[in-house]
Amino acid sequence: MKFASTRLIAADMHTMVAFYERLTGHSAEWLAPQFAEIVTPAATLAIGSAETVELFASGSAEPSANRTAILEFMVDDVDAAVERMKGSAMLVREVKLLPWGNRSAQFRDPEGTLVSLFTPTTDAAKARFSSR
Repeated sequence: MKFASTRLIAADMHTMVAFYERLTGHSAEWLAPQFAEIVTPAATLAIGSAETVELFASGSAEPSANRTAILEFMVDDVDAAVERMKGSAMLVREVKLLPWGNRSAQFRDPEGTLVSLFTPTTDAAKARFSSR
């Protein structure tokens, strides 16, 4: 099995895609007017419009309703990434060192999903990500 992507359902596709393009520095590939993917070296983020839910099971997902997942992005410099994103996202938590060795900050994307930006700083944290 290969983990293929994480998909977010969006009420406003263009705002969500623009946010994640800015965050990742990667352009989205629009596969249909209601579906886009942002492919990074480590993972794919898919964004589907609310109308795509009907293709699977009506009511099985809804935009702006996520409070269980955190999308995490490893960046070279978390402080610089936070500065770049300020003003385009709601900052939830300023940069701080977490017990497992990452300097991390959290934002909410335009539809409320929690997004964490982090940089491994301790030797143990760096080692965990060196083989990924």
